[in-house]
Amino acid sequence: MNKILFIGYPRCSTCIKAYKALQAKYEVEYRDIVKDNPDEKEIKIWISKGIKLDSLFNTHGKLYRELNIKEKKSVCSQEELISLLAQNGMLVKRPIVIDKENIYIGNEYQSLLKNE
Repeated sequence: MNKILFIGYPRCSTCIKAYKALQAKYEVEYRDIVKDNPDEKEIKIWISKGIKLDSLFNTHGKLYRELNIKEKKSVCSQEELISLLAQNGMLVKRPIVIDKENIYIGNEYQSLLKNE
């Protein structure tokens, strides 16, 4: 059975649903995004593997609106935006699912359920 890393928020209904569905097909290591937030180095690795920085933001989240990130995205450097993501897991879109070859953000995990 393939092992994957699942980064999610325990109180997020989408994360709960995704985690349960993936557990039926994979060995899943769960990581709480609030207790163990992705750091800058990890985020930079994801970007180097083709993940767009913009897709990492939880644009529907309360904190995103409170910090006015939409406006900051137009004036901040990539380094500053990565730093913001690394400071608080609630700014990061979830779930994040990582297998040997790919990184899936948000509902992209569903493609794993169709494979194999």
